[in-house]
Amino acid sequence: MLIYNLTLLIFFIWTIINSLFMPKLKDGISSNSSRLVSILIPVRNEERNIKPLIDSLSKLNYKNFEVLLLNDQSTDLTKTYILSSIENDPRFKLIEGKVLPEGWAGKVHACHQLSKQAKGELLLFLDADIRLHKNTLQTAVHFLESKSGKLLTGFPRFPVTHLLEKWLVPMQHFLIYFHLPLFFANYTKLTSASAAHGSFMLFEKDSYLKIGGHEKIKKSLLDDVHLTRLMKQHDQKVLLSNITSFVTCYMYTSNKEVWDGFKKNIFVGIGRSVFLAILLTLFYLLFYILPGIILLFGLTRLFLLQNINLLLFCPYFIIVLQKCFIDWQTKQKLTLGLSMPLISCTFISLLVTSMITSLTKKGYSWKGRTYH
Repeated sequence: MLIYNLTLLIFFIWTIINSLFMPKLKDGISSNSSRLVSILIPVRNEERNIKPLIDSLSKLNYKNFEVLLLNDQSTDLTKTYILSSIENDPRFKLIEGKVLPEGWAGKVHACHQLSKQAKGELLLFLDADIRLHKNTLQTAVHFLESKSGKLLTGFPRFPVTHLLEKWLVPMQHFLIYFHLPLFFANYTKLTSASAAHGSFMLFEKDSYLKIGGHEKIKKSLLDDVHLTRLMKQHDQKVLLSNITSFVTCYMYTSNKEVWDGFKKNIFVGIGRSVFLAILLTLFYLLFYILPGIILLFGLTRLFLLQNINLLLFCPYFIIVLQKCFIDWQTKQKLTLGLSMPLISCTFISLLVTSMITSLTKKGYSWKGRTYH
């Protein structure tokens, strides 16, 4: 039990050390740049998000930007809401998306169309569920320029409401801070140490074109990571940053959306590797579910007034502290850490479901389209 606790403690210490290589965007830093930024947003059936998104963008302090919104075959009131929201603001432009060609993923095709019409020297790809702080553009542009970066990306802050949303969405941050060696992600061209969040990707346009843009990854369901790897392969500097003070993402509206959304990405995200899926399942069973079982055993002994071994309580508290540290870094609710064993159960259940869906070639359904 002592060795087990020491192992978990090492994981916690590693997480703290690893976080030192995740730079943060800081408020109060302005860019002197006057370069045009093209904000590019594919939208498909986003009537819930479009008004607050446009309201957020209209309040940006940066002086020189354009916003291109591509209506990707929406069947709801997305287009109507866009037109009523942008009114006569010359910074905003609505583009009608073309029918999805064979061999393309929906979002990738939409982003490709947007890039063709962008006039800016910098391209900022956003998702429709994003909200930006008013100082986001000047801060992000300054950071990109000061670090001589060619791509800036990061994982947003995630307000969470539904149960699966609380358990699964913030796990994105946990996986990055714990499993990804951030030194290699930010300071080397090692493609295997790559992560990105497609809801916020700021490119130097010349570098984006150099790698072939979205057309180069037309079939990808994981376009953000694949673009990031392409950037590194072409010797373009990638910056993965903590952007949670500036970028907020309202990803899902129901437990079903959460499950379907992550199911299409999680197995693809590990390269559809059955070996890695099994390894991760065993790892989380041993180190993040077992502490909950040990805790219950310890509480049972306490309730029965038997001899108390404090080491039985340590594994649970260590993994809670680890989760809370990451949630603190990323502006998430600290109380979520208390559910870490249950979160891990849900995580590996989702991973196994995603793997089975892929292997049986049933396809992943998302926004009225099916992907394999």
